Amino acid sequence: MKELLEYREKLIARLSEATKEFCEVCENFANPFEKVDGDWNVHQIASHTRDVEHLIYGARVRQTLNEDNPYFKSFDADVWMTNHYDKDEPLHKILIDFDTNVTEMCNILNELPQTGWSRLSRHESGGNELTLQIWVERSLAHIEEHLKALKTIK
Repeated sequence: MKELLEYREKLIARLSEATKEFCEVCENFANPFEKVDGDWNVHQIASHTRDVEHLIYGARVRQTLNEDNPYFKSFDADVWMTNHYDKDEPLHKILIDFDTNVTEMCNILNELPQTGWSRLSRHESGGNELTLQIWVERSLAHIEEHLKALKTIK
């Protein structure tokens, strides 16, 4: 049990650290509209990462905490970007919103009783019995995926 508690503490700490690193890397690009990862630029990657964290992983964590075995539909990030991306939104605002969302999530997780980590949810294509912990792990993996790509380019 001690190892599991330590793992979860490190998971929360890394979620916070990765978010701050991501913001710093994004801010260090001279031109946030230069294509850097396929067809996407830094501004788009930041917007996407913020939105997915808030609307998908953050929402799934909160719903899993507040509802009994919620059901989640799949999310198409490309469709979301096509319909919601705002090239005129300041990068600094995107990054502040992203950091604020993750900080709030980390605060919730730090106060969470250990039984909360095992609360279950279901996903359209991901199956049943998905724990809250899985959504936190996927959130971190998503942030780190984009952070790694941006660091490779930088």
